[in-house]
Amino acid sequence: MLRWPVWNKNKLVLNCFVISCLESLWRTEKCFCNSTTSLRQHLLISESGTQEEENPKCQKEKCPLSTHANGLLVPSCLKRHDKPYCAGSKVHEKQFLGITFLGIGLWAWNEKGVLSNISSITDLGGFDPVWLFLVVGGVMFILGFAGCIGALRENTFLLKFFSVFLGIIFFLELTAGVLAFVFKDWIKDQLYFFINNNIRAYRDDIDLQNLIDFTQEYWQCCGAFGADDWNLNIYFNCTDSNASRERCGVPFSCCTKDPAEDVINTQCGYDARQKPEVDQQIVIYTKGCVPQFEKWLQDNLTIVAGIFIGIALLQIFGICLAQNLVSDIEAVRASW
Repeated sequence: MLRWPVWNKNKLVLNCFVISCLESLWRTEKCFCNSTTSLRQHLLISESGTQEEENPKCQKEKCPLSTHANGLLVPSCLKRHDKPYCAGSKVHEKQFLGITFLGIGLWAWNEKGVLSNISSITDLGGFDPVWLFLVVGGVMFILGFAGCIGALRENTFLLKFFSVFLGIIFFLELTAGVLAFVFKDWIKDQLYFFINNNIRAYRDDIDLQNLIDFTQEYWQCCGAFGADDWNLNIYFNCTDSNASRERCGVPFSCCTKDPAEDVINTQCGYDARQKPEVDQQIVIYTKGCVPQFEKWLQDNLTIVAGIFIGIALLQIFGICLAQNLVSDIEAVRASW
């Protein structure tokens, strides 16, 4: 018979025990035995709900009380399931974050009318930041779903999919890092092309506009390699045919900040590039965002490297846990 352990403080272990009991009632004509410390005792429950005799494989040991990691006495048959069930709650967080990111992305597209006109996705010449939320949210949801359901239901297919998918992401990150180190000049050219392409579409999308403004304010830069890159935008170029009031100017995010000003002057960049270069340095940032990004990367190389190494270790740890759980499940099934 399954015995309720006596403890009052550890709710986490209690939840794992309840889930284990529900699982034993849900499965029919099967008996799972512990492959680590002792064989797990289960009763066979028929479809009618009547209690049948125990499987002989599970009669070898009776699932005695043993000491848990926190010092409490719990049935030893819960030891193996403490890992998948309780660790699965962490994967639930990935699912929740993934759904949140997807919801934000879809809401942003709905506000911009993209969902009512799907063909408008390709109309934007620059980068739509909503894609970040959709891609990151989708990846997190897929990983969270596969890891959580695979652990809770002991589904080896989902667990293998989780580890393989995580391994592919790790391999892509590693490849991107190596290529970025080897082909520095090519990466710089691609970054220059990417920024200039988004400069052209600055007024076409409010999210892209906010992203560019944030980037220029944070790194105190203007354009890809200088303020003259804004000639690529139809509203800011200095051609005689440009009738815009922003002609030969730059966005307000290029302007140097005056600590005494509490309200942002959105017209501070008007006619800024018509002034001599010496006067421009007083009014706007003259350095490009690509050189400023390189300087920021060099100054914070240790922090950036630590973050990437930490993410890589977490991914390797997740792959190892998934593969270890698959091995445990297959070992238990082999003993049936």
